[in-house]
Amino acid sequence: MRIAIYGTGGVGGYYGARLAQAGEEVHFIARGTHLEAIRNLGLRLKSKNGDIHINPANATDDPSTIGPVDVVMVTVKLYDAESAATSCKALLGPDTAVIPFQNGVTAVETFVQAVGKENVLGGATYMISEIAEPGMIVHKGTNARLIFGELDGHPSPRATAFKAACDRAGIDAVLSDRIEAEIWTKFSFLAAFSGMTALTRKTIGPIRSDPDTRALFRAAVEEVCAVAKAKGVALRDDQVDRNMKQADSLMEGMASSMFHDLNRGKRLELPWLSGAVVRLGRETGVATPTHDMIYAALKLHASGTALTDG
Repeated sequence: MRIAIYGTGGVGGYYGARLAQAGEEVHFIARGTHLEAIRNLGLRLKSKNGDIHINPANATDDPSTIGPVDVVMVTVKLYDAESAATSCKALLGPDTAVIPFQNGVTAVETFVQAVGKENVLGGATYMISEIAEPGMIVHKGTNARLIFGELDGHPSPRATAFKAACDRAGIDAVLSDRIEAEIWTKFSFLAAFSGMTALTRKTIGPIRSDPDTRALFRAAVEEVCAVAKAKGVALRDDQVDRNMKQADSLMEGMASSMFHDLNRGKRLELPWLSGAVVRLGRETGVATPTHDMIYAALKLHASGTALTDG
């Protein structure tokens, strides 16, 4: 398959390297010093699942030089989704699958508006990885799961073909017939996890151990599940309890990418996480006081202001 990785960061770099090693024609879209390093030295992946060095690697910052592909894996931050949605038009062919593997629940609609519903699949991923230095991706732990599917739930030939490519690459991939629910399931945990770790400037260990912050975390999860229900998304009846068990299963020092972005003075995905919960809550008439508070407390940092700035 011809596959474009739109955003060769921790997530895109990991999956793209695995697919390229397995023989798929992978094109990496990156920028800056990371792109320069990939062009000069190849893309390196360090992972307990196996190290990979793709050299040479097809890398560019201009999607129009690639041409039509079978699959576009979109793995940019949510604040770059609109520009990516516009730029990826150059990658479209008659049956191209554009799959946003991003946090939040708004990415699919962003891409539908830009390239048309017929070109968009839904996607979610569970993994932790980062750009350790230009040209090098470091995957933490062993977990790396892709979940994707057509928006109407049917197992299309293009989705089945991409699943087969993932299987050949040794990627833990799931072709789902309920992708909207899968996206909201991840969001119901991630919005609370991101918001609470960033708000408290603490990892999950102290948050889940203190009764007050644990209650706040649970309330944040409950609000997202209530919004999902109001929107007609069928989450599991025990989703809140499942999310709390997930929080309890994490390593004590685990924190969200938004926690790390906040501490580094980088731009935050806040408007698409707690901010989206607030907005969708208002649209559906669901009260979201915990996410209201998280959003209000962090919004002055959302543009990337360092913690020490006034």
